[in-house]
Amino acid sequence: QVQLVESGGGLVQAGGSLRLSCAPSGRTFSRFAMGWFRQAPGKERELVAVIGWSGDYTYYGDSVKGRFTISRDNAKNTMALRMSNLKPEDTAVYHCAAVAAGSSWSAPKVADNYDYWGQGTQVTVSS
Repeated sequence: QVQLVESGGGLVQAGGSLRLSCAPSGRTFSRFAMGWFRQAPGKERELVAVIGWSGDYTYYGDSVKGRFTISRDNAKNTMALRMSNLKPEDTAVYHCAAVAAGSSWSAPKVADNYDYWGQGTQVTVSS
């Protein structure tokens, strides 16, 4: 069953902004590391950003560093990705993901380490 649901994708011109949201269904993810990954046609799945369960740890992929911001609100059981200065190469399907944090304050950087995934939301950036 789908346990994460993304929203906020769409079409935006280069230089614009979008805010993606991820809302779990069926359970609380307050003690889970979470992240965003994206995949464009013909390309490998790519790390966008990840965040530890408390929100104190974040990590960004090189291609989005300084432009995107990941955040979470555990009280509301939501996670968000603020995307600014978007570029055509940001065009992809964006997926949110989660994995039980255990004793770790950090978050995995490898997609295969995540257990729960959303269906994805399309982001298209026009030039």
